[in-house]
Amino acid sequence: MTLEFLPRLIFWETTAGCNLRCTHCRRMDVADELVPEDLTTAESKQLIDQIVAFCNPILILSGGEPLIRPDIFQIAEHAVARGLRVALATNGTLIDAPIAQRIVDAGIRRVAISLDGATAETHDAFRALPGSFAQALEGIRHLRTLGMSVQVNTTVARHNIDELPQILNLALSLGADALHIFLLVPVGCGVEIADEQMISPGQYEEVLNWFYDRDQEGLLELKATCAPHYFRIVRQRMATEKRQAPPSQERERLAGATASSDLHAMTKGCLAGTGVCFVSHKGEVFPCGYLPLPAGSVREQPLQQIWEGAKIFSELRDPELLQGKCGRCEFKRICGGCRARAYGMSGNYLDEEPFCVYEPPPLPQAARLKENI
Repeated sequence: MTLEFLPRLIFWETTAGCNLRCTHCRRMDVADELVPEDLTTAESKQLIDQIVAFCNPILILSGGEPLIRPDIFQIAEHAVARGLRVALATNGTLIDAPIAQRIVDAGIRRVAISLDGATAETHDAFRALPGSFAQALEGIRHLRTLGMSVQVNTTVARHNIDELPQILNLALSLGADALHIFLLVPVGCGVEIADEQMISPGQYEEVLNWFYDRDQEGLLELKATCAPHYFRIVRQRMATEKRQAPPSQERERLAGATASSDLHAMTKGCLAGTGVCFVSHKGEVFPCGYLPLPAGSVREQPLQQIWEGAKIFSELRDPELLQGKCGRCEFKRICGGCRARAYGMSGNYLDEEPFCVYEPPPLPQAARLKENI
């Protein structure tokens, strides 16, 4: 396995339990407490040991809501002791001053907290819990008081697309180091709300161009997730405007463009199965959290064997296998299209990205002839 395809980010769903019922959640079986299938403390430490046996990624402890696990800090401390950079992805509602201190003491490097609106009305409706917006803001303030790096995550959908400038301003006012936007993928609960909440391909383009403009301002770290065509937009805008790379990508270049050297990774579009994988609360391994096709289970074989041997990972690492307009697109090696969105819409994870408006130019005559042989 070459360095090109070592995991750079591993998202681990530490539990399926959560105290919220968010409209966009990838899970359809959320419980408000730990579930029997969750990896035990011992299994959790074994997973961490499996990771460090062959790679040195950033480990994101997510959920569900990871803070409902009573052993979450023990797990985080074990990962830090093994040399991993650890981040925590939480809804923020459970972070009071003592919990914030425990997060810091555990050696966690960054906390990502979701804000899905600029107002309590918008956020609370999406998160299905009155008061969750105020609680999340309070959690951020507790963390910032202790100097913890905070990242704001925002799932972009119809309910908040017009609030993105206000969300950016809110992140800045809270002292956040980063704003990451997530473009809704129609899986899990997202399948049920796709028609209601999905923005159009044209709106995707507008949002990503707005995001590019804000990145040029360099006010904070910006990253678009589940929106690989952002990398096509960046290249197009750079060429048209004869600009250098936006600040987010320049930071990555100066860090060595390894994405394992920092908590910010911006080198390529869809990283599912190439630089990212997702481990479920039951130990199942997926290319990402939104592509529901398991490649194996860490309860049955080491993560390294799954990463290096699974057929789905092998196919996702070969852009020549992409189909439809993604297959003939000149940006396919830096974009790749969202494989989860393709699967969610057509049932084929190698199909073209269904929410991209770009039409690649016709294949050269020689390429067309070769394709028809």
